[in-house]
Amino acid sequence: MTDDKMAPIGAEMAVGGGEPVRQQRILVIKLSALGDMVMATGPFSAIRQAHPDAHITLLTTKLYVDLAKSTGCFDAIAVDSRPKLTRIGDVLALRRFLRSGEFDRVYDLQTSDRTTFYYRLFWPGKVPEWSGIAWGCSHPHKNPERHKMHTIDRHIDQLADVGITNVPLPHVRAPKIDPLHYGIKTPYVLICPGGSAHRPEKRWPAERFGLLAKMLADYRLTPVLIGTDSEAEVLDRISNMCPRAKNLMGRTDFIEIASLAQNAVLAIGNDTGPVHLAAAVGAPTIVLFSEASNPKMCAPRGHSRDAVSIIEQPDLRNLPITRVFNVIRKRLNLED
Repeated sequence: MTDDKMAPIGAEMAVGGGEPVRQQRILVIKLSALGDMVMATGPFSAIRQAHPDAHITLLTTKLYVDLAKSTGCFDAIAVDSRPKLTRIGDVLALRRFLRSGEFDRVYDLQTSDRTTFYYRLFWPGKVPEWSGIAWGCSHPHKNPERHKMHTIDRHIDQLADVGITNVPLPHVRAPKIDPLHYGIKTPYVLICPGGSAHRPEKRWPAERFGLLAKMLADYRLTPVLIGTDSEAEVLDRISNMCPRAKNLMGRTDFIEIASLAQNAVLAIGNDTGPVHLAAAVGAPTIVLFSEASNPKMCAPRGHSRDAVSIIEQPDLRNLPITRVFNVIRKRLNLED
């Protein structure tokens, strides 16, 4: 566990010049993944609003620290290395962090087997109030339909069980950025053609994205490609097909992607984390879904009802470019 902002354990504050009153201490757990982290920003805000004077710590993984800091919801952020449960020394270090935090309540927004195990690490000492799915916890989320609910609706339902009812939609704070800093000519469309390497069935073929980029460029819209170095093959293929595209491979972190999305006329991509970022900053968004994931469970939600368009095709290899571009044409009011 590491945290350069961690406040002293058991912090106290004086009220009205009287005896010090112990500050309530809250732990929120959200470990991954990017899309899920973005969808948790609404619950983060709701928890902060419900506990305005508490010291709130987020337990997350290193990849999401900066994104979590940008929410302004936390007094401290602790990094979980997600140790293998067979590594006894690392598990004991995690246990020391949990037990020494003197937490009064824990909001487990991950609700996985791993984080349910974390509940057990408090024993045999004092166990804090716990909102999650751990057996025996004080505030269990017992809705039998929870596994059929959209992630956002599940969070809302879980928090309602502890009296938190005002949960906003996902929202990511991102600084304004000049597109010229990246050599981007406006107007531009943000394209997210990548995704998890172990889930290729969730990707529209790179050649289709290449054709799409060429069609956008013909309308004098700059295609802006984002992705990691591990997605070089996909991004290079699109760039080769459309030299007018701006390839930002490996040049953008999560906050920079959100900043770029704020100024884009449209964001489009596979069911992947950066598309959630785009929707969370209010960008008009189009998401491509194969049968590998269900938009009713995990689709991004924008700032308005019609902000996000979903295109579903069981096998994305069979999704024609014309169908996608027709949606883009309607969203951007492009002439035939």
